[in-house]
Amino acid sequence: MDKIRIHGGHPLSGTIKISGSKNSALPILAATLLTREPCTIHRVPDLSDTNYMLQILKHLGAEVERASGTVTVAAAKIDSVAPYDVVRRMRASVCVIGPLLGRCKEATVSLPGGCVIGDRPIDLHLKGFEALGSAVRVEAGNIKVFAPKLTGAVINLRGKFGPTVLGTDNVMMAAALAEGTTVIEGAAQEPEVVDLANFLNKMGAKIEGAGTRRIIVEGVKELHGAEHDIIPDRIEAGTFLVAGAICGKGVTIKRVEPEHVQAVTKALSNCGFKIESTNNSITVSPNGVAAPLELATEPYPGFPTDMQAQMCALLSTTGGISVITENIFPQRYMHVAELKRMGAHVDLEGPTAVIQGVDRLFGAPVMASDLRASAALVLAGLKADGITEVSRVYHIDRGYEHLDEKLSELGAQIERVKG
Repeated sequence: MDKIRIHGGHPLSGTIKISGSKNSALPILAATLLTREPCTIHRVPDLSDTNYMLQILKHLGAEVERASGTVTVAAAKIDSVAPYDVVRRMRASVCVIGPLLGRCKEATVSLPGGCVIGDRPIDLHLKGFEALGSAVRVEAGNIKVFAPKLTGAVINLRGKFGPTVLGTDNVMMAAALAEGTTVIEGAAQEPEVVDLANFLNKMGAKIEGAGTRRIIVEGVKELHGAEHDIIPDRIEAGTFLVAGAICGKGVTIKRVEPEHVQAVTKALSNCGFKIESTNNSITVSPNGVAAPLELATEPYPGFPTDMQAQMCALLSTTGGISVITENIFPQRYMHVAELKRMGAHVDLEGPTAVIQGVDRLFGAPVMASDLRASAALVLAGLKADGITEVSRVYHIDRGYEHLDEKLSELGAQIERVKG
């Protein structure tokens, strides 16, 4: 099993380009199942998660061609059953249910696996399918949905910890081929939802309101093929901005949508870092002594839960006391124990982390528990004295395209080694 080895203390500088969004690519690839005609998707990142999704599409009967970042999917004939062996490696595989239900009016998909960051139920997805007229059963580890026809309805998808992104995606895809009009209240506002809606509209869907809490879907009889470019990955962008803050002399990210990472740039600015933006680039650089911060994760456009771990790493070496409250996944603090092994002072009080900044972190062997936690440990290793070895880097490969190579381009002393 591969490890990432980091020799800390080397400042970062330079420019890197941000890859296409993982969280856009997965539902958009799933949406190609809604039509018999070929679809071409550009800027699909080279990740284990996107590769798993392509395997699922192939298993369902689609023809898939990949050339660098461009994927063509032709789903002329498809099956509606995705067993455990196919979906077990990725939680986002659940987003094939919506398009299968929309097109085939039935689907059997095994409950997927995914990150260990607390309970991530799909009850809101199922509630949405039922509102459209589908029967829903969960038995023997499988989700089974069936409907003679789908009919538009008013559906509220707001859950205990906020709107569900994949749930919004799933219901939107199923509703695209339903009879009548569907109104999704409490919809997720994330840019990835907007990206999916834009792709569906290119396919002939009639969707309005994506990016707001109320999405209106007017069902159509069929969808056609389309071509689409995936938006930049805002979490990768945020991660590199934090990397530039934690040990940079001036780091510029290009091919980014500054509006999508406004919550991150605002947090870094409040922390004392200099932020300069253009239409598609952002530069972060030091600007005196960094200040502690109070942060709370919120649904978009608030501070993203997927950036919480990376900010923990940064604030661990920022003087004073910082406070982070995790409102989306309250148990998402698996990285804290590993940061403590490196000398961080973090106390957990329920969903809140109280961070006492230290002067130095120290390299140590650490273990990644999930995708964003692993990124946080790499960032901490960049700052730490000595050598840090991060195990279980398959988590990193799920969501970051060549993270080690990009950091190396910025001057990091980092290498991937066989475990």
